[in-house]
Amino acid sequence: MKPKLSPIIAGTMTWGKWGKNLDTKGFISLIESCLQEHISTFDHADIYGGHTTEEEFGKAFSESKINRSDIQLISKCGIKYLSEKRDYGIKHYDYSEEHIVWSVENSLKNLRTDYLDVLLLHRPSPLMVVDEIASAIDKLKAQGKIKSFGLSNFTPSQTELIQKSINIDFNQIQFSATHHEAMSDGSLDFMQLHNIIPMSWNPLGTVFREENNQTQRLRLCLKKLSEKYNVDNDVILLSWILKHPSGILPVIGTTNPDRIKNALKAVSLQMDLEDWFTIWTESMGTKVP
Repeated sequence: MKPKLSPIIAGTMTWGKWGKNLDTKGFISLIESCLQEHISTFDHADIYGGHTTEEEFGKAFSESKINRSDIQLISKCGIKYLSEKRDYGIKHYDYSEEHIVWSVENSLKNLRTDYLDVLLLHRPSPLMVVDEIASAIDKLKAQGKIKSFGLSNFTPSQTELIQKSINIDFNQIQFSATHHEAMSDGSLDFMQLHNIIPMSWNPLGTVFREENNQTQRLRLCLKKLSEKYNVDNDVILLSWILKHPSGILPVIGTTNPDRIKNALKAVSLQMDLEDWFTIWTESMGTKVP
């Protein structure tokens, strides 16, 4: 049975050394800000902060005295990333049974919890051995160390390869108004067919980070829609994602409490059909086929 996650997920990648470099009090405050807005799911990966952010979050969570049952924890494994804490020869992927099990146990220790609600394989590797992955996941589930299993950045064919040996509940992919290929390359169709819940990382795309024809068109469009619905631009972009019938869960990366509070407005915003297609049209720069 899939765990129930919040409709907006808090991404922790920039909470630590890869971004705001928050101290323990800052982590606690941000966790509490999320929970106040009914964002109860926190997305991690073992490599975030050069293998430091999970431990910093875990320390804050432990000191916060928040009940474990009130939050859901996602983490990812499989990337061997070079950092001060990991002396690998080169960045690479490892999906051996031994490494998956070790990674989960290390994440549990860092996060100061007995289980992960969701474990994701971070990126596909050409050398994945499906039966070995399945053996690791079966063992971790049987031990109660993970409740659910999924993937991250996997294509439909790669997902099907893994799914032949083990059930997949989630796939976290890049999806936004500027990166919407998953609607046309079969990824979201495949997930709907196989009852896999999509998550989207970088759900605001490059609208506010890049200056090009696409982002200029989208910003003009968002200005009009923001006035029409009386919400900020990021709420419009999140609402656009949430309207897709596959049930996409956006993973937001903001550390700003005001923007966190704002994000939940997207869940209740009912975007008109033509407005949804207007955003897609402006992103493509041409009318729909």
